[in-house]
Amino acid sequence: MLKIAICDDQPRELEVINKYITEYLDTHALEAEMKEFSHPDKLLTSIETETFHLYILDIVMPMVNGIELGKEIRHFNREAQIVYATTEPQFALQAYAASPINYLIKPIEKQQLFDTLTLAISKADLAEDQTFAVKTAESLRVMKLSDIICCEYRSHAVIFSLANGEEVSSRTFRENFSEYCASILKDRHFLQCHTSFIINMRRVERFAKDNFTLYGGKIVPIAAKQYTSVRDQYMNFLMARQVRT
Repeated sequence: MLKIAICDDQPRELEVINKYITEYLDTHALEAEMKEFSHPDKLLTSIETETFHLYILDIVMPMVNGIELGKEIRHFNREAQIVYATTEPQFALQAYAASPINYLIKPIEKQQLFDTLTLAISKADLAEDQTFAVKTAESLRVMKLSDIICCEYRSHAVIFSLANGEEVSSRTFRENFSEYCASILKDRHFLQCHTSFIINMRRVERFAKDNFTLYGGKIVPIAAKQYTSVRDQYMNFLMARQVRT
């Protein structure tokens, strides 16, 4: 399901944008979850544990302006679609530091927003809704792939590190690590960089010759013999993402 975040400190503007988006979704028979944020701090807190496909941001807001907010969103999610909606045209050039797909001037024209939504949805990665079921010692846990930062094979079990800081441990199993995580590895965002580690490339903060640093500071090793292959796969991922955005 498409997830949309709207951040604007003016209640009337939130109401108008919500109304237009609702009309667009109804017209196109689309399902979406919309969340409104009246202060950028509230959205900053939310994106630490929650991802959205589309962000519609005002620019002139208290404490954190929309440009800085967009940069921070990019820190957590480089594939999300960002749209700026503002009364201030002079920030357009600065706004492109966050790679938005459009810069709308208020009052927003409904058709212009509709066209922007069509473009954003065509680029949105709705595959983030895919899940992986894990048998733990207590129950069956279903996790969204987009929430998984990395998978670590340890003592015939897998430890899943999640975006919210939680770690989920599977029951022990007999098959090898790659076989157990085969459905995860089919997703283009995941890369096995070591016999005992699989990473979510969307969660990479730094790439070095012998390791990846993931969001949250977790360091994952790269097997020396696999470095060239891992490097090429990661570079291909980055290039494909630039094409999408």
